[in-house]
Amino acid sequence: MLFRRIHHIGIAVSNLDEAIRKYEKELGFSLEGKERVDSEEVEVAIFRVGESRIELLQSTVPDGVISKFIEKRGEGIHHVAVEVEDIERELRELKERGAPVIDETPRIGAGGNKVAFIHPKGASGVLLELIESSH
Repeated sequence: MLFRRIHHIGIAVSNLDEAIRKYEKELGFSLEGKERVDSEEVEVAIFRVGESRIELLQSTVPDGVISKFIEKRGEGIHHVAVEVEDIERELRELKERGAPVIDETPRIGAGGNKVAFIHPKGASGVLLELIESSH
């Protein structure tokens, strides 16, 4: 298993524009960009923090994963993403070890990166995202 670094922390928010304002004006972060990821039904605001990022996630549909998360738990940390060198290999190894993978094969996420998720029950209640960065 080769985890390179924490790629980003995903934070679920109800109102992306309001959250961006808070992160910029009140907290002093600089917005790197925004992106809509239709396959995940989210709009993402990205803030660079050294080699890592904070990604604010707002659902684009009322019954999306982020909307359901906020309804159940409120706004806050949704997932931690760790960068891996070879996502297919890491998924195979995790499955062999008995980790509860959500994605059997990677899908395309924000920034065109390959991503796959590990169920929170396998990581002490934290949703883990594996990410193979395209850049």
